Amino acid sequence: MQAETVSTKKNELFVISLTAALAGFIFGFDTVVISGADKPIQDLWHLTPWQHGFFIMSMALWGTVLGALTGGIPTQKYGRKKVLIWIGILFTISSIGSALAQNPYIFSFFRFIGGIGIGVSSVAAPTYISEISTASSRGKLVAMYQFNIVFAILLAYISNYLLKGVGGINDWRWMLGVMAIPSSIYSVMVFSIPESPRWLITKGSEKAARDVLKKLGIKNFEEEITLIKDAIRHEDIGGRNVPFFNRKHFKILSLAFFIAFFNQFSGINFILYYAPRILQSAGLASNDSLLSSITIGGVNLIFTFVGLYLIDRIGRKTLLLIGSIGYIISLAAVAWCFYNHSSAIMLVSFLAMFIASHAIGQGAVIWVFISEIFPNKIRAMGQSFGAGTHWVCAAIITLVSPVFIDDKNGILKDTPWVIFIFFSCMMVLQLIWVITKVPETKGKALEKIQAELGLE
Repeated sequence: MQAETVSTKKNELFVISLTAALAGFIFGFDTVVISGADKPIQDLWHLTPWQHGFFIMSMALWGTVLGALTGGIPTQKYGRKKVLIWIGILFTISSIGSALAQNPYIFSFFRFIGGIGIGVSSVAAPTYISEISTASSRGKLVAMYQFNIVFAILLAYISNYLLKGVGGINDWRWMLGVMAIPSSIYSVMVFSIPESPRWLITKGSEKAARDVLKKLGIKNFEEEITLIKDAIRHEDIGGRNVPFFNRKHFKILSLAFFIAFFNQFSGINFILYYAPRILQSAGLASNDSLLSSITIGGVNLIFTFVGLYLIDRIGRKTLLLIGSIGYIISLAAVAWCFYNHSSAIMLVSFLAMFIASHAIGQGAVIWVFISEIFPNKIRAMGQSFGAGTHWVCAAIITLVSPVFIDDKNGILKDTPWVIFIFFSCMMVLQLIWVITKVPETKGKALEKIQAELGLE
């Protein structure tokens, strides 16, 4: 009977974590669905590469930057749960508004709103899941956020493929508008989850935190509460008289910055956003490029499963090492394909290898790692800093990409291999950083990680 109760509690923890992680599903769908609307919108509104890059392709990312940089404030002040509810509402408004937009300015406004939702979700959801999970399951549970992102990316590619031609030249409106369905469902579901017990303790609500820990089936929850309270007392870096950007937590800030920086300078968002266009430049027809994008999304999903399986077994640092090596080889091979005008099949194969390397490495690790290394009092702010860095880099890359790859006026329209060589070189730097600077956090309580990083 006791074993059955423990199993039930584990299932409940999984369901709660999965519900919060569904914010990642909307995040992933919104991020990639624009790839199907990329060229139709540029042709419809006769936009220059700079206009298209700013108002259409990168506007959501600038909203994401704002959401990520400021999302730690409401997440810490009002609680993780309330913020997660509002994320779903923002996504719903964004999807309907952008689908009905009649000019690029209204379109960019609603994409910006959705971007704010994405940015805040990349702060609130990983923070919430890391705080309700156990040390042995935290990697897998937080990584479900990433799993939902890549699952949604695959569905977005499939949705774009199936909706191409529906409504004629306005098919892109259906591609964007369909996101209102999962956004609305998520908004309702998140009402059922409890608040983070660690956040409740930082606010002095010890009884409510105890009730949540009991509900989650945490063994020795009284000891857990004592451990959390002791850690909070030692968090002088989170004290009122010590600023967030302080010499004492330079190490954790640099870890969060560089994992986010290298994540985007792998070229992942560049490839996900512009996959159909990249594949068309390799000689694939429009429909074939969309279909090949689905293949890329499928590989992403499969290897995310692998990352989920391994993250609590072989650790975060090992996955980053494996991913870094895969990045370097695959990106160099993609550059070689473009330079030698190799077959589209070979190009797609190496792009799939790149996606697999990302899914098993950075993709599986980034949100877990950032959510683990910051102390309780400043975890939301730390997550905000890491996510903000991630999205600033993503926005910059997405903004300038059309200037480089535009099929008429792009700087690198005849030499696209150069940009992949650049990304490959950046991943060499990531490999060096992982080997020399990244600690292993696998299987350790959040408070123990805090102590090992010198934050007590």
